[in-house]
Amino acid sequence: MSNKSSNQMWGGRFAAGQDAIMEAINASIGFDKRMAQQDIQGSRAHAAMLAETGIITDSDAETIREGLLTVLSEIEDGNFEFSTALEDIHMNVEARLKEIVGEPAGRLHTARSRNDQVATDFKLWVRDQLDAFEQGLLALIAAFLDQAEAGAAWVMPGFTHLQTAQPVTWGHHMMAYVEMFGRDLSRVRDARERMNECPLGAAALAGTSFPINRHMTAAALGFTRPAANSLDAVSDRDFALEFMSVASICAMHLSRFAEELVIWSSAQFKFVMLSDSFSTGSSIMPQKKNPDAAELIRAKVGRIFGANVALMMVMKGLPLAYSKDMQEDKEQVFDAADSLMLALAAMEGMIKDMTANRDNLSAAAGSGFSTATDLADWLVRALNMPFRDAHHVTGSLVAMAEQKGCDLPDLTLADMQSVHDAITDDVFSVLTVENSVASRMSYGGTAPAQVLVQVQMWKDRL
Repeated sequence: MSNKSSNQMWGGRFAAGQDAIMEAINASIGFDKRMAQQDIQGSRAHAAMLAETGIITDSDAETIREGLLTVLSEIEDGNFEFSTALEDIHMNVEARLKEIVGEPAGRLHTARSRNDQVATDFKLWVRDQLDAFEQGLLALIAAFLDQAEAGAAWVMPGFTHLQTAQPVTWGHHMMAYVEMFGRDLSRVRDARERMNECPLGAAALAGTSFPINRHMTAAALGFTRPAANSLDAVSDRDFALEFMSVASICAMHLSRFAEELVIWSSAQFKFVMLSDSFSTGSSIMPQKKNPDAAELIRAKVGRIFGANVALMMVMKGLPLAYSKDMQEDKEQVFDAADSLMLALAAMEGMIKDMTANRDNLSAAAGSGFSTATDLADWLVRALNMPFRDAHHVTGSLVAMAEQKGCDLPDLTLADMQSVHDAITDDVFSVLTVENSVASRMSYGGTAPAQVLVQVQMWKDRL
């Protein structure tokens, strides 16, 4: 294909030819303008440090710092014109600063590079997201705790393989998610602590010959310490990868509960009623109440997982230090953060608004021979039977009940003694679901008393 044909293929999209193509692929302002607040925060700290160390005058530093506040105000008010020709948020801010304050603006970039500037901005942005992530998790956990406390004694079926296994309590099921999201909370806090090292002052890759004070800028920006190696400081995107890794695990947890809500709210289960706020109707079937919010949360995990993998692929083959590939780091993280925060908020709303159908939960808890394990345990305790033998006897009794079309508590003592003549009337004391869950008093068990202990422990912890 000739050069002429190739250029014509782009049509009006790149009417100016190769220059426009390069400008479009090189520019990041379309997305990194989201870091405007962090960029100005970092620049104000840098200017103050430059004055403190005598690299620029106090007067120039104050002019720069005040001018940056004006730029921030314009951006927040929607009165700022972003320019693709200026490539990124850093150059857009600096160009506007020069228009406002004149010559002192040119001194702001002393002793730094866009490499350490963008690393600092991005870290500040991700750190803000981790803080928001933590607050979202705390609210979500609180909603689960309220559900757990209210339904600590409500019996429901526990499942393995989505088959009825043993009776549990509603509170116990809710507390399982408290533990899961509690681990997410610990990962968020752990990630925040690890990433809280300041890249500013690493400059392009080798540090700077100016007598800067990196501890001053690190402290001003709320970092624990400056990053210890200038090459690593501008090369590192682990903080973004770790944020998305933590987000991916949390999104998976959200998706698992969303799946349960979809199942539980179906006409076949009727375990829960979701509020109208988080459900939709059908365009053709007037009886439908669809758990759309839960389904969308279930789907969001795909975007978050995808973002995590995408950034891994961007970073996997890069030599030290900065490469332009790393401009492709932000859109993935921005999208993942948006998806995560929306999913957290929607899930919290659903949990706070949902109503458990206690009668249906209780009825389902007693079906499917759910107390078979209690029967086997009774045979071990009361008759000193080896568990494997007790398992066999119980299996025979389940088969009998299935043949008779009844559940285990509906068998007569004579029925049971026809399988094993040592069984006594006391066996019926363990065959109710209420007695079954009440007996599970081992630490972390489903007994209502244990659930309330765990609820209180989490309330104290939070």
